[in-house]
Amino acid sequence: MSGLLDRQCALVTGASSGIGAEIARQMAGAGATVVVNYVSDSENADHVVADIERAGGKALAIRADVSDKAQVQAMFSEAIAALGSIDILVNNAGIQRDSAFLDMSLEDWNRVIAVNLTGYFLCAREAANEFMRRGVIPEHSIAAGKIICISSVHETIPWAGHANYAVSKGGIAMLMKTMAQELAPHRIRVNAIAPGAIKTEINREAWKTQHAEAELLRLIPYGRVGEVGDVARVAVWLASDEADYINGATLYVDGGMALYPAFREGG
Repeated sequence: MSGLLDRQCALVTGASSGIGAEIARQMAGAGATVVVNYVSDSENADHVVADIERAGGKALAIRADVSDKAQVQAMFSEAIAALGSIDILVNNAGIQRDSAFLDMSLEDWNRVIAVNLTGYFLCAREAANEFMRRGVIPEHSIAAGKIICISSVHETIPWAGHANYAVSKGGIAMLMKTMAQELAPHRIRVNAIAPGAIKTEINREAWKTQHAEAELLRLIPYGRVGEVGDVARVAVWLASDEADYINGATLYVDGGMALYPAFREGG
């Protein structure tokens, strides 16, 4: 994928670990200069920047809580001052605060919605304003800008014990489609990626033992648990001009998890 994103600048939220970190690395590998956003783990963010630089790429880390309007605006101002502009936004930052519905606190509900959904709105609004201010730069891309929202199979699959998380992902799906519809006349593409079970620290309990992984694989028709690279490679392609006519779409990167696998045996 080298060269697909040459001369472009990408901002990836929640990029100090997991899926976000790998998206940052692979976008840099495809030629983009990358802003590695983080909220608390500066050491890991610095490691991601160092990985990119060792591989010959360019990156910088910027701290911001995506649920805070002032911090988001400051992050974009710093990124644009350092890089000149932003061509790609990957909305990835997300958290989980799980509990049974009847036990869920308002604090946990509000915090997950604030980061996972409001954060996407705040960052996308800043990015879209920058894309419209700058317009199309043909030597960068045939689009004025690209926004990719990292969602989840749980934008469509209900998830007991995770109501706040599932609602936030369902909201991302409609936010993405509405932005895509509204921003398309300005040559701004907005799409989403919905990962299924991906091996990251946030869900380690689901795959860390052979038994746990076997149970998880019952939900995955393709027969393997995903890796962060599976999502990152799709993100690079979706941000590139090769995907220029894709707008308002969600690409499921899930090994078929969203296909209701129990129905293979008749339900």
